[in-house]
Amino acid sequence: MLSRAGVALTMLALAPAWAMAQSGLPSTLTSPSLQASPGGAAAGAGGHGVGPVTNLPLPRYVSLRSDEINVRRGPGLEYRMDWVFRRSGLPVKIIGEHKDWRQIVDSDNASGWVYHSLLTGSRTVLVTADWARLRARPEPEAQVRAEAERGVVADLRACDRAWCEIEVSNVVGWVPKEVLWGIDAGELWPR
Repeated sequence: MLSRAGVALTMLALAPAWAMAQSGLPSTLTSPSLQASPGGAAAGAGGHGVGPVTNLPLPRYVSLRSDEINVRRGPGLEYRMDWVFRRSGLPVKIIGEHKDWRQIVDSDNASGWVYHSLLTGSRTVLVTADWARLRARPEPEAQVRAEAERGVVADLRACDRAWCEIEVSNVVGWVPKEVLWGIDAGELWPR
């Protein structure tokens, strides 16, 4: 069985990156790595519309409910397990539905099938830039409240056309939408 290792979360509250580097404090970020490709594609809906089972929009973002989620080649226990997600809260995109199974894709564009109860409708986002500055307002010159490293998972609170308000470790701030995975470029949140 292959494994997709979780990425350690890091939140650097009230200190810029250079200050943390000079302080000698170690970074707790482990770069995400795909140890193996999931291989084999399974059939599923990939266009825009609604799911045939839930009548919810497809594609749509959700998050992982637990720290251990088996990802399979097809929608059922009889299909081979390709890897295991080991990171609760990680955002994924549902691209297909079949009975109690959902076809998902992650930020690395790896796809597979998971049982529906292992997903939650809670919206989270993944920081994809080396650093994301959480600002007091959705403006490039607003006060920086904290910084988050690549790989940090944050709760999504709101998004306009260019900025998203996120929360990490009880710190709330605005970041440019383009430094996040788990929200589409034109998507407004909440709707």
